[in-house]
Amino acid sequence: MRIEQKLTVSAPPAMVWGHIIEPSNYIEFMDGVTRWEVDGDKRTGLGARYRMLIHVGSAEVGGLIEIVEWNPERDLAWSSVTGVDQRGRWRLRDHGDGRTELTFRFAYGVGGAGITGLIAERVAARPLRRRFRRSLLEVKRAVEHRRFQSEVGKGVRAPL
Repeated sequence: MRIEQKLTVSAPPAMVWGHIIEPSNYIEFMDGVTRWEVDGDKRTGLGARYRMLIHVGSAEVGGLIEIVEWNPERDLAWSSVTGVDQRGRWRLRDHGDGRTELTFRFAYGVGGAGITGLIAERVAARPLRRRFRRSLLEVKRAVEHRRFQSEVGKGVRAPL
C-alpha cells in the first residue's frame, strides 16, 4: 500500500530539512509515532538507523529502519531492516520566494500474509493517511513558527 501527502511550507528548504533530519523531532511531529530512537553510532545521514513504532489501530507496528537515500535539502528515504516492510521518503522542492513543497511518501506491506494481509493493509490505509496529513501540518506549523521567530529576532516586521 502506498500513501502520499504534499503541502507547501512558508520557509526555505534548508529550514524544513533541518527539522526533518533531527531524530528527536519525530516523536513531536509524526502523529502516532511512539518511538523514534537512534540505533547505533550514526545519528543522521546515509546508513543511520532508527527503531520506530507507530500506532495503527490498537497495535504498535514498526521495526528497525535505515536511511538509504540522503540528498541534503532535497530527498531523504528509508527502508525497513526488520519488522513491518516499509519505505518512507521526504521530498523537498524549492518553490521560490522562501517556500518549500514538502512531500511525504510511505509504502508498507504485510508480506506473505495472503488475503488477510491485503485486508490488513487496506484497513490501515485510512488512519495512516490521516496521521501522515496531521504530521505534515505539524512540520509546517513548527518550521513556519521557527521562521517567524527568527525574523522577529532580526527585526523583520511580520505582515498584518
